[in-house]
Amino acid sequence: MPVTRRDLFKLTGVTAAGTFLGGVTFLTGCKSTDKLRGAKESTTICPYCGVGCGIIVSTRDGKVINVEGDPDHPINEGSLCSKGNSLYQIAVNPLKRRLDRIYYRKPYSEDWETLSWDDAIKMIAQRVKDTRDKTFVDKENGITVNRCDGLAGFGGAALDNEECYAWSKCARLLGITRLEHQARL
Repeated sequence: MPVTRRDLFKLTGVTAAGTFLGGVTFLTGCKSTDKLRGAKESTTICPYCGVGCGIIVSTRDGKVINVEGDPDHPINEGSLCSKGNSLYQIAVNPLKRRLDRIYYRKPYSEDWETLSWDDAIKMIAQRVKDTRDKTFVDKENGITVNRCDGLAGFGGAALDNEECYAWSKCARLLGITRLEHQARL
């Protein structure tokens, strides 16, 4: 069956009209905007790998109701991999396999005990201070070095430039010279 130029234009016009009308019908029938009405949207970064894809997390009454890719983010432009798409299941998991308390086991003990967040943070801060006090080096061979040989820092791959800057400044204030970042490994 030969196709003339006129037939090609007719077919193209019908296809364009069908696509437009089908798209308009699809968008007006979509109820996802109703699901997110009244929700608070927050932007964050996917925690899984070193790429740093942008994510929009929608919450209502303190509970996650939707997770999607951020279309304004320069890295992923709204798309997410399968791990990023599964972030909703981490926040809303009916099996409750995720730990929601801090467990602590004293040295040489076989029993785990739960700690509050305040106690855990105080314990970590005290241990960092004790280690810094024990291993801080003021001078070496008559040269002022002001470093702490007992601490090291390891940044996460999902940190943006500003967070990396703040973390590195905090580490330098503690005297940490062994500072690494996950994206380089």
